[in-house]
Amino acid sequence: MRVDVITLFPQIVEGALSESIIARARKEGRLELYLHQLRDYALDRHRTVDDAPYGGGPGMVLRVDVIAQALDAVRAMDNRKAHVVLLSASGWQFQQATAYEWSKLERLILICGHYEGVDQRVADYLVDQEVSIGPYVLTNGALAAAVLIDATVRLLPGVLGNEKSIQEESFSESSFELEGPQYTRPAEYRGWRVPEILLSGHHEKIRAWRKEQAHLKATRLNKP
Repeated sequence: MRVDVITLFPQIVEGALSESIIARARKEGRLELYLHQLRDYALDRHRTVDDAPYGGGPGMVLRVDVIAQALDAVRAMDNRKAHVVLLSASGWQFQQATAYEWSKLERLILICGHYEGVDQRVADYLVDQEVSIGPYVLTNGALAAAVLIDATVRLLPGVLGNEKSIQEESFSESSFELEGPQYTRPAEYRGWRVPEILLSGHHEKIRAWRKEQAHLKATRLNKP
């Protein structure tokens, strides 16, 4: 899978995706990650990428002409069909189902917002989807890009050592519940004991207990 990120802060994405599982996926060629500095596609010698909003208001807005030029150039770097996404606080909220959908793509292009926002014509005419990682505002879209790439790439075949863990984890495609509580050694610490059912070795009872806990505790308390 090829992922291109157009951003003012490529070093943020590079830093986040140069460790652990995603780093291994890159090394093995399962993820082709290319980072593009938006300023390289500016139309003037000052490398200007933003301007004041029409109608007034605080902050600066990323220009549609600069983003369009960057997108055209990045598209031309590979002939695989690309799904183009604008990262925006006002976009559709990213979910695990979106990650599964994206993991089947050959190529993904992410455009990262910054400053006060992005010219609306980018969302209206240049991209296939506008996505947010949550109902809050970040300093820049590069942070969100790293999250989206991580969530998607870990679903690619061969990236995780144990594919079964994908099916059983929270927010999996087959489940709308959070995972139940997990424990490991020691069985007792400071008087805090692991539930006896988990030490019983009775797999069917353990599976039923975990399902009950996931429903009663995690889902009901954390996701009312």
